[in-house]
Amino acid sequence: MSEAIIDLQIRLEHQENVLNELSDIVAKQQRAIERLVAEVRHLSTTQAEDGGVNRSTVDEAPPPHY
Repeated sequence: MSEAIIDLQIRLEHQENVLNELSDIVAKQQRAIERLVAEVRHLSTTQAEDGGVNRSTVDEAPPPHY
């Protein structure tokens, strides 16, 4: 009987370790998602302010082969 209890304790500890690792991974992914969302918002705002035009291509002269 005590071997069965020890086996259950070992399994429980392993599951707790896996759960903690997965929790850390989810937290890192959430931070990455938040950074990406902020970057998309910034890019959307920048594009809206520019009127959707890439200013570098508008101001440049055409290449010499034209």
